[in-house]
Amino acid sequence: MMSTKKKLPANRLPNADEYQLKAALIVQLKRLMAEREVTQTEAAKLVGVKQPKISKLLQGQFKLVSVEKLLRMLAAFDQDVEIKIKPHRKRGEGGRITFIRA
Repeated sequence: MMSTKKKLPANRLPNADEYQLKAALIVQLKRLMAEREVTQTEAAKLVGVKQPKISKLLQGQFKLVSVEKLLRMLAAFDQDVEIKIKPHRKRGEGGRITFIRA
């Protein structure tokens, strides 16, 4: 029986780009909380979630939240979030998802 699944390179996980993006967004959330000396409870109220969810996010449990929700959380901290789409430099290769902090 042949498998129709594509094999990923050994060093790549499914959804690796998404996980890296989520991790980068959570790092920014954590940075903002520290800069403003905001507690997890205060942050939770500000972004519209319960404190245990903030705690889990800060511990790296980011599967439970979407990229969109993380972007909205950053916006709640008075951050402008811009999404830029452009052609990839090399045709035939898949595009990539990156995070750039201004």
